[in-house]
Amino acid sequence: MSKPWDTPVISNRKAYHDYEIVVEMEAGIVLEGSEAKSIRMGGFTLRDSYCDFRDGELYLLGSNIPAYEKNSTHRTYVAVRPRKLLLHRQELRKLQRAKVEKGLTIIPLKAYFVNGRVKIMIGMARGKRQYDKRASIKDRDIKRELERSGRHRS
Repeated sequence: MSKPWDTPVISNRKAYHDYEIVVEMEAGIVLEGSEAKSIRMGGFTLRDSYCDFRDGELYLLGSNIPAYEKNSTHRTYVAVRPRKLLLHRQELRKLQRAKVEKGLTIIPLKAYFVNGRVKIMIGMARGKRQYDKRASIKDRDIKRELERSGRHRS
C-alpha cells in the first residue's frame, strides 16, 4: 500500500500543454536544509523551470522552493537557485546527445517522494507549435464529449 508521503506531490501541467514529451526519466535532486519539508508541504513550483547542462552535470533551473516556515531565520535562503539533478553517467550522455543532435528540451514534469527522497520526473520534449496545441485541445474535447455521451446512454 502506498503511503501518503510517497504519492506525487507537484506536477507541471503546463509542460504537457506546451511540449510533446518524447522520453521520461527519473532523477534525484540535491537539496539543502529543510527544502524537502517545504516540498512535502506543497511549496514547490515547476511551472517555468527547465534543465540545462553545466560542466557535464544536469541542473534544474528556475524552480522555486520557498523557505520552510518553521525553519530558523538566521540563515539567508535563496528560493530560486540552480539545483543539481542526480542521474547515471550514461543517462546524462543520452540526454546531452539528444539535446545537441535532436534539439530537444529537457523539462521537469513532476516531483514526488520515493522512500522519503524527492525524485523529479524529467522529460525530453519537443516544443509544440500553435496548431499542434489546437489539435491536442480538439482531440481532448472530442474524447471528453464521447465519454459524456456514452455515460448518458447507460
